Amino acid sequence: MSDADGGGPGGPGTGSGGAASRARSGTAAAEQDAVIAALTPVIDGIAATLGSFCEVVIHDFRRPEHSIVALAGSVTGRGLGGSMSEIGMHLLARGDQARDELNYLTRTRDGKMVKSSTMVLRDSSGTVFGALCVNLDITTLNQVHALVGEIAGVAASPAAVPTTTFGDDIGAVLDAIVDEHQLRQNKPWAQLGRGERLQLFRDLDRRGVFAVRGAVQQVAARLGVSRASAYNYLSAARTEAGDDTGLPDGTP
Repeated sequence: MSDADGGGPGGPGTGSGGAASRARSGTAAAEQDAVIAALTPVIDGIAATLGSFCEVVIHDFRRPEHSIVALAGSVTGRGLGGSMSEIGMHLLARGDQARDELNYLTRTRDGKMVKSSTMVLRDSSGTVFGALCVNLDITTLNQVHALVGEIAGVAASPAAVPTTTFGDDIGAVLDAIVDEHQLRQNKPWAQLGRGERLQLFRDLDRRGVFAVRGAVQQVAARLGVSRASAYNYLSAARTEAGDDTGLPDGTP
């Protein structure tokens, strides 16, 4: 085996540089695990304080397909081992540049109005590795607000609230993101020009879709194209955007 294969002197398999890298990685992982362990009992207290309309979730971005590692309360219907939503995937795509998303409104597929705050988790080096999310079901409050406004004669047209896919299956989240892009284009894949197709893949990439294992295959199936075509479009989209990072990180 050659040095380039990682088995020779100084290679990542046996050299001191590889050992040091593994040690640093192990230390970071241990610290990140410790943060999650420390926060886990805290979320029970938050949910108990805010009541039955509250859900608090801890996401571990190191396992995006099953990112929910701690959960208290129930608003979005997910369980332990469930997946992140489109919002979490957007933060995942931003990496260490991710910032807290506070007091935003969204709507679940079954019609609940949810007010949420998502706070990123960082280790001592500044690496973003997860998020703590607080979700409040304000459906009833919103209805009461609308009723009071109507009685008072000051009812206003409700602002549009985006629908977010929450679920235990990351596949449903990926499909929803692809479908959203298709709806915005208002025409099927076969009618998109090359530039539009590259833009679609570029947008999906920026939203963290391809950080998920097997995402390229699933996007290809959703669009009705071959896996090879999907890889080619993704590679071209990244190259033309000046971000030629090779194959997606989540690819097996």
